[in-house]
Amino acid sequence: MIERYSREEIKKIWVLKEKFNYYLKVELAVCNAYFKLGKVPQKNLEEIKQKASFTIERIDEIEREVHHDVIAFLTAVNESVGPENAKYIHMGLTSSDVIDTAFALQIKDSSKIILEDLSKLLAIVKQSAFKYKNTVCIGRSHGVHAEIMTFGFKLLNWYDELERAKETFESALKEVSVGQISGPVGTYSNIPTEIEKLACELLQLPPAKISTQIISRDRHAKFMASLSLIASLIEQFATEIRHLQKTEVREVEEGFGEKQKGSSAMPHKKNPVLCENLCGLARVVRSNMIAAFENINLWHERDISHSSAERIIFPDSLILVDFMLVRFTNVIKNLVVNTNNMEKNTSLYGGIVYSQKVLLKLIEKGLTREEAYRIVQKHAINALNGSNFREELLAEKILNEDELNICFDRSDYLKNIDKIFKKFEEEV
Repeated sequence: MIERYSREEIKKIWVLKEKFNYYLKVELAVCNAYFKLGKVPQKNLEEIKQKASFTIERIDEIEREVHHDVIAFLTAVNESVGPENAKYIHMGLTSSDVIDTAFALQIKDSSKIILEDLSKLLAIVKQSAFKYKNTVCIGRSHGVHAEIMTFGFKLLNWYDELERAKETFESALKEVSVGQISGPVGTYSNIPTEIEKLACELLQLPPAKISTQIISRDRHAKFMASLSLIASLIEQFATEIRHLQKTEVREVEEGFGEKQKGSSAMPHKKNPVLCENLCGLARVVRSNMIAAFENINLWHERDISHSSAERIIFPDSLILVDFMLVRFTNVIKNLVVNTNNMEKNTSLYGGIVYSQKVLLKLIEKGLTREEAYRIVQKHAINALNGSNFREELLAEKILNEDELNICFDRSDYLKNIDKIFKKFEEEV
């Protein structure tokens, strides 16, 4: 099953040419800021805005000589605007002013796509939760049958977790979306503080309160952690679908195309390959988070040990999370829900999942909790080994048919589902 992905949009943000385009946006914003302070004549500003350009080929050619990508970029741009205008470019700046501010813009623009993806996934999960609100299924703990619930309840919990992940992502995005134009070691030694404020306003970024030549990497680590949280939640949901698609369970299945094949050897196979893929990708995103946390530890006011890692982990993680969100949205859209199997699995072994109700009823009849527990546990374990839980309880002659009917009434397990869903109704 082939999905359409947004990843090409994010990929374009991180290609080399676009990175230098973001650098140019920052340089032009600084020129504009200087103009507003009367330090750049309008004629020169207009010529810079009109002529400023570069080619990757020319940058590469210069970098082979100078071994510094920002200097190579600036030299190429200066050649395009001419010496009379070039003197107004990069005045008082250091390389990281351009790099980190442009980096914030790249992250911010990529995150718009992630937020759109999250909104679409939240909508389909909530829609599915309400669709299956009253679809009875078994709840499990430790992988073992526990008590009756609904499939919609399970999905509603996924929705709640995703909603918090989105809030966490938005908070981290706000912290990482800051600019800096503060010069070497961040003291504004050769640049007025007003330039940072004006340039960042033009770029629609708040300036960092303080920067030590770079923007502190705790911001970026938190952002990467928020991406890892999203990936981990998708992994959690995908793992649940994989469990529920097991042959002996078959409560849900990934959508399966008419001409799709599951195995080169076994024609009967329908494997949860999309969800397995998502679980693997979550591991990659989390491993990138580790590098982001290690980037916090830099020498003194700055070094560049973080930059080589960031050139990999940020575009890769943003592209992967975009891919994962779109893929999982399609998994939910095309999910096959086998309600008959859900119903059947709640009644296995003569209804052992009603054990707590029976326990409480026996206590109500006058047995101690220990006595009642021993009786119920004995018959439940017997049922797991081939007998019938309900029939053995009747044979005890402690509870009659009517009393057992009350214990085995599933409506009591579902009586609060409406109350739980009501908390989310106003958001539908």
